[in-house]
Amino acid sequence: MAQVAAIIGGGVIGGGWAARFLLNGWDVRVFDPDPEAQRKIGEVLDNARASLPGLYDMPMPAEGELSFCDTLEQAVSGASWVQESVPERLELKHKVFAEVQAHLDPEAVIGSSTSGFKPSELQQGAKDPTQIMVTHPFNPVYLLPLIELVPGDNNDPRAVDWAKTVLEQIGMFPLVVKKEIDAHIADRFLEAVWREALWLIKDGVATTSEIDEAIRMGFGLRWAQMGLFETYRIAGGEAGMRHFIEQFGPCLSWPWTKLMDVPELTDELIDQIADQSDAQSGMYSIRELERHRDANLVGMMRTLKARDWGAGAVLNGHDKVMNAQNVIPNSLADVADITRPVKTVDRAVPLDWTDYNGHMNEARYLQAFGDATDRLMLIVGCTPDYIASGGSYFTAETHIRHLDEVHAGARIRVETQVLLGEGKKMQLFHTMYEGDRALATGEHMLIHVDLKTRAASNPAPQVAAALSELATAHAKLPRPIGAGAAVGKR
Repeated sequence: MAQVAAIIGGGVIGGGWAARFLLNGWDVRVFDPDPEAQRKIGEVLDNARASLPGLYDMPMPAEGELSFCDTLEQAVSGASWVQESVPERLELKHKVFAEVQAHLDPEAVIGSSTSGFKPSELQQGAKDPTQIMVTHPFNPVYLLPLIELVPGDNNDPRAVDWAKTVLEQIGMFPLVVKKEIDAHIADRFLEAVWREALWLIKDGVATTSEIDEAIRMGFGLRWAQMGLFETYRIAGGEAGMRHFIEQFGPCLSWPWTKLMDVPELTDELIDQIADQSDAQSGMYSIRELERHRDANLVGMMRTLKARDWGAGAVLNGHDKVMNAQNVIPNSLADVADITRPVKTVDRAVPLDWTDYNGHMNEARYLQAFGDATDRLMLIVGCTPDYIASGGSYFTAETHIRHLDEVHAGARIRVETQVLLGEGKKMQLFHTMYEGDRALATGEHMLIHVDLKTRAASNPAPQVAAALSELATAHAKLPRPIGAGAAVGKR
């Protein structure tokens, strides 16, 4: 089947789904009778284009084609995935499913973004109940990886496996919930915290701002990278979880919480909460808050990525998937034409690479050129195994020329020309582009080093031969503008 996703309902969640599929190369058709749907999804897409690609160190697929449909039939005909994100009214969902299934390929999946309904409830009266399953995301869908995948008892395991594969291919983490339950797993935790927060406000204990500070300055940071039980395992010290439960378990019977009671949402309480929220965040528009949220999430998730931990491990896995589809060479044999500069970097500019001027920080140019050098080293055989055996290249001198600015979300590539590759020396000239526009150049002189003695040494014969072959081929290229230049010299 073609990679076509139909998005039914273009609100916050539906728009996030559209962005996630679209930026991962799927064609997306949207059906939403709201006359503002196209504008709203366009704004969500702007945020997604600036943030999602920057999570990865590989280029994302070419963006799919986005279209807005006048009817459900137009949206779902020929689609292999339908994502329903209409309001949480069961009768409305049943009506949508009936119309969708009248025009949908029987092999396609219908995923519901429902926060609370069980799959057995969604499937009631359906033409083919096995097609429908819960695929509950978290906002922003285009950044957060978790999907609660809840199949019904009668769902074909093969369809569930296929749905899991699709979600993984678009960079998500499908958590298969084996037993259906109201509100699935994650929302049950959120509901508990939400109930307690409402009581704290009603009883005059804390404001919306104070509650948010308690979360984001404390346990929220721990939960983001270790969850609940792993956090408490550490709290138990060397004795671990058993000691933690023995020490703090008795607290569960103390009257600390009003978890099972819900304060009546009177007009007075609603006004109190709304007024406090306005005082806390009313100086920002929703779009400004979204951009702050996205930038913070990207920064935290990239830190987790560097540690290969939590959501970061999911990103690393998706990088590997995209790397397999990429055209950046891993060896000299992968280089299609050694007489041309070699593409050594192809990626997006992350949000956390930008500075107070709104463009890429100068230190990140060096990072991108450093990544290009690492790739060229890999191409000539200076692999992790080679480095582990005791040989590597150290950078001795670098000169960067900043030619033009570039912003978050932009796709950049680096092409590398070998100026010298003989003896202990490797001299590289990198040029960074966005499309055909040159952004910067970086000239780097590297010296081969024996890692045991930390002294300069000749590379192994196979590395020397590969580097010499590339240098000889590149010697026929024009000498790049800026090569050998000093600061201020033109």
